[in-house]
Amino acid sequence: MSVDDLSQWLFTGLVLLVGLERLAELVVSKRHAAWAFAHGGVERGQGHYPLMVALHSGLLVGAVAEVWLADRPFVPALGWLMLGVVVASQALRWWCIATLGTQWNTRVIVVPGMPLVRRGPYRLLPHPNYVAVVAEGAALPLVHSAWVTAVVFTAANAALLTERVRVENAALRELAVTP
Repeated sequence: MSVDDLSQWLFTGLVLLVGLERLAELVVSKRHAAWAFAHGGVERGQGHYPLMVALHSGLLVGAVAEVWLADRPFVPALGWLMLGVVVASQALRWWCIATLGTQWNTRVIVVPGMPLVRRGPYRLLPHPNYVAVVAEGAALPLVHSAWVTAVVFTAANAALLTERVRVENAALRELAVTP
């Protein structure tokens, strides 16, 4: 096995690990959604959720496909830096999940009367989880120079997040309590 083949297999393993992490998020999200609905949670933006799932799945599939089909190289200076961004984005994402607790979800579900969270990364930014999504979406494909996937995901994600943030902000203004 050549060094190039090995790096492609290692990259595929990395993407599979990220995929497993995403499945873990969905398990946590499903549990939190059940809690929210049991406490009167109201869901908004259901229409864009399937697009979000498809886009994020496409990121994983596209990155691996581009690396193998276009024979993208591993460029150490870029790859190691982007791997650091991927790891940092995972840390930020799980900090958001831990900070929001049962209020965190992959869907927009707000329990009326719950206060807005203003601690952890939310004391610095209104939507730090989306910072993690943007960083990971650009960086993961670039670990192995899959620049087409990085550009396409980033552009599509920008359009989707524009709608998602609008929906989420409106739901929070309407249903949450501002401390």
